[in-house]
Amino acid sequence: MSQTARSTPRARNKLATRAVVAVLALLVLAGGWWWWKGREAKAEASAWRTATVERGDIRVAISSTGTLSATSTVTVGSQISGQVTDVLVDFNSRVKKGDVLARIDPSTYEAQIAQGNAQIAAARASLAQAQATLKNAELDYQRKASLGQQKLVAQSDVDLARAARDQARAQLNSAQASIQQQTASTQTTRVNLGRTVIRSPVDGVVLTRSIEPGQTVAASLQAPELFTIAEDLAKMKIELAVDEADIGQVKVGQKVTFTVDAFADRQFKGVVDQVRLSATTTNNVVTYPVVVSVDNSDGTLLPGLTVNAEIAVSERNKVLKLSNAALRFKPAEGSALAQAVPERPSGGGGGSGIIDDLTRTATTMKLDAQQQAAFDGAVAAVKQRQEARRAQAQQGGNSMFGGPGPGGPRMVTMSPANASAMQAQMRQRMTERFQQDFGAFRNTLDDAQKATWDAALGALLNAKRSTVYKLVDGKPQPVMVRLGASDGSSTEISGGGVAEGDKIVTGEKAAE
Repeated sequence: MSQTARSTPRARNKLATRAVVAVLALLVLAGGWWWWKGREAKAEASAWRTATVERGDIRVAISSTGTLSATSTVTVGSQISGQVTDVLVDFNSRVKKGDVLARIDPSTYEAQIAQGNAQIAAARASLAQAQATLKNAELDYQRKASLGQQKLVAQSDVDLARAARDQARAQLNSAQASIQQQTASTQTTRVNLGRTVIRSPVDGVVLTRSIEPGQTVAASLQAPELFTIAEDLAKMKIELAVDEADIGQVKVGQKVTFTVDAFADRQFKGVVDQVRLSATTTNNVVTYPVVVSVDNSDGTLLPGLTVNAEIAVSERNKVLKLSNAALRFKPAEGSALAQAVPERPSGGGGGSGIIDDLTRTATTMKLDAQQQAAFDGAVAAVKQRQEARRAQAQQGGNSMFGGPGPGGPRMVTMSPANASAMQAQMRQRMTERFQQDFGAFRNTLDDAQKATWDAALGALLNAKRSTVYKLVDGKPQPVMVRLGASDGSSTEISGGGVAEGDKIVTGEKAAE
């Protein structure tokens, strides 16, 4: 065998070794590159504090304090003055309408009645005397008038007889008026005598008693308050003082939950019965009284208890919600991120989020088959248009009013004034477009359904919007979301291409 043939296997071994070394080197380089890129992305992502978009329930409630009281409370007073002789009820006594509560000494009024009766008798005697006088004057006048016609008496005697008759008639009328006057005066005294017995005007429970036997009641200028009676403690009310910032959300019929210190382990329920317009200003704080009706059939609640109440003004179930910290985040002034204006997402400006909300509204309107078909047709047309725009945006690249092109989303810088004007124009165009899209469906609704639909659509299109910063590949991208109900810690959001599980920036971490 030649020398060349013997060296061939050794050469092949060297080539294989070099190939393995080269592969290992490539793997090391690839691993280093992958590690470096991962570390760079991790460092980019770890530079931001974030909150996760979650799906859950949001209950919006207004907290307030108030006092429990009977639905109807009657204050019993005295219209007359005198000394109290008897008090027949005490605190917490149950009384019926007409029951005697107390008595005032009637002797003064009994004496006045006796005096009045005597005066009436005297007036009647005067009346009888006046009648006799009138009768005599009538006869005298008739005689003298007859003689006067015969020229047997002077005309002056006839005139004097006529005057005496007229005077007797006047005395008779005066006597009759005196009887009526004395009778009326005596009747007034009899009424006051009846008022010496204090009776309950309603069925209820005596809450307060402010008199004792022997005490003198003076009713010279106003009726003194003797008793306070709660008409029905099975139904009670709470008067809450609601701040002016929250009163616009309170409506009649909303549910109320409340607690009282006397029964700390129990939670009670009520319903908003009245929102009063009489505002009260205390230390420059304006509040409005809200009356809540409470069922107290078991008699647990007592008048005067202080309550801590929550009025449930809104409850949203299974919605996207985000921590309020993400809504408060604002990038550093002057930075590129602060000047970036979020572009409309490919779905047509968050229209798909509005469609979802309108679908939930439609499910509560009890649509018939025809109305449901009209609604489904309008929704299908809107989604078809959105898909067409999304496809056009992907083919034609990104634009301010289109979706992200092949290069991904990009940011557009714009002044705050121009951004506000653009949002107003977008909102106006969306309003006109949705009114046109759902016009046929709305025409199938009755008046009550139209009111519900218009209110829901208006609330969605005019809802407050906010810019949040979503992490995309470790970098924050501004997106515009529509805000809904908020419970103080989390807020309902929709639109903007935000989905459950997305990371939203709440702040920037300090450099290590």
